Amino acid sequence: MDVPLFVWLITIAGIVALLVFDFYSHVRTPHVPHIRESAFWSAFYIGLAILFGIGILVFGGGQAGGEYFAGWLTEKALSVDNLFVFLIIMSSFAVPKEFQQKVLLVGVAIALVARGVFIALGVTIIENFSWVFYLFGALLFWLAWSQARSGNDHGGEGDSRLIRILKRFIPTSDHYDGDRLTTRVDGKRLFTPMLLVMVAIGLTDVLFALDSIPAIFGLTQDAFIVFTANAFSLLGLRQLYFLIAGLLERLIYLGQGLAVILAFIGVKLVFHAMHVNELPFINGGEHIEWAPEIPIWFSLGFIALTITVATIASLVVSKRRQERGLTPSGEPKESVEADAK
Repeated sequence: MDVPLFVWLITIAGIVALLVFDFYSHVRTPHVPHIRESAFWSAFYIGLAILFGIGILVFGGGQAGGEYFAGWLTEKALSVDNLFVFLIIMSSFAVPKEFQQKVLLVGVAIALVARGVFIALGVTIIENFSWVFYLFGALLFWLAWSQARSGNDHGGEGDSRLIRILKRFIPTSDHYDGDRLTTRVDGKRLFTPMLLVMVAIGLTDVLFALDSIPAIFGLTQDAFIVFTANAFSLLGLRQLYFLIAGLLERLIYLGQGLAVILAFIGVKLVFHAMHVNELPFINGGEHIEWAPEIPIWFSLGFIALTITVATIASLVVSKRRQERGLTPSGEPKESVEADAK
């Protein structure tokens, strides 16, 4: 789409305004959001994302609208998967529930900035080096394989190592001081664990961009669609965290579903790379015309179907295991409780 500069500026200003509104209306006064509040605002942001997509559909056409919805669905699914890691980090730092909203909102803000930078770099690279599609495709195949192997096991070893590294470089107190970032202990100014957890969330957000940005570039190369699909997938992530925190452990096949989606987009990227091929050692540097172009309507349907199947299968199997006295992962509850003690 040929998006005028003023539309870009209005869109960015609107996203920033939503973040500011989120802070002053919900986060500024620390509290634990109840289910009704989280459900309402989650539905609000999802509705806003859908309305924005309808706007792209009306003013940009069916192709642009389909690319936006496929990208938004993919990024939303990846964001839900990222909530597992947020949950582990919050638990590792023992963040009081009433302060978790602030941490998540700061994480969303960092993610938006980081992804904006990645998107700008990605568009520039793609416009000048068509071979990067092969690289993105290979990266997505590797990410799909890693995701399929790990599933929803986001283990704590990597997070524990990250925490140890951060504490080595950032002088930190042992206790929180409300939601303040610094405190005074024995006359010495120290950072609180609140800053540490914000840094940890921010760093993981940057790492998440390494799989989400190549994934969406496999669906569209339009910078406006890539940016807005990412932004709307992140908006409302804070509310979604509190809404489905108890449900996350039951989504046992979400990781495998995401692996299928990443692999599918990887295939789509490789086919597109073959169409625009300029590498001299592949087909003599000529475009490969026989490679099929996967239409956006097929991509959108495939992504939606995969997410639906993974979610339903997860909930059904989790419920059956619960009825048999097992955890969602299939372990006896008694042994898990004993390990926790």
